[in-house]
Amino acid sequence: MTTEKSTAEDFDPSPGASEKYDVTVLRLGHRLVRDERISTHVGLVSRAFGAKRLILTGADDHTVDSLRRLSTRWGGGFQAEYVKNWRDFVRHWQGTSVHLTMYGEDLRNGIDRLKKDKARKILVVIGAEKVPKEIYTLVDLNIAVGNQPHSEVAALAVFLDRLFMGEELYTTFGNARLRVKPSLRGKKVEFVKNEN
Repeated sequence: MTTEKSTAEDFDPSPGASEKYDVTVLRLGHRLVRDERISTHVGLVSRAFGAKRLILTGADDHTVDSLRRLSTRWGGGFQAEYVKNWRDFVRHWQGTSVHLTMYGEDLRNGIDRLKKDKARKILVVIGAEKVPKEIYTLVDLNIAVGNQPHSEVAALAVFLDRLFMGEELYTTFGNARLRVKPSLRGKKVEFVKNEN
């Protein structure tokens, strides 16, 4: 892995796809030890695919701190936090709430509905353990990313990519200490010198 130095001026100042929608991901039922790796992956996908924050419920461990450190190194304003009461969080959400499930309406229809309703602030709910039945009625939409058993991480990535229409992959993360410099061979990482 080679490293090079660059300045903050090297970054494209465009805000990226995340300005279209303000997306928060809520992961229900995070379990100690068993879900730490998957919850971290949920956070990585949330951040890389355009969400602005991740809320974990269930057990409180160091996953949130790990995701905060990642955001500090790789940039962006991604937030991660833990809440005790997910029901209150969903009930008091000021925006559109979406539950990703294999039992919901077709993904294309769900995305079309979000765009038609001009939803801007979106809460995306995904499960860890078995999802409580009441979530289906607490949210505004239940959207299926396919009707077969699959990973919540995959469902989240596909949903966000369809929502942002691929633009999220070209988002610039400001205030980064590191960034990858695309290369056909090898790994090139640049240390970013922020001049403030």
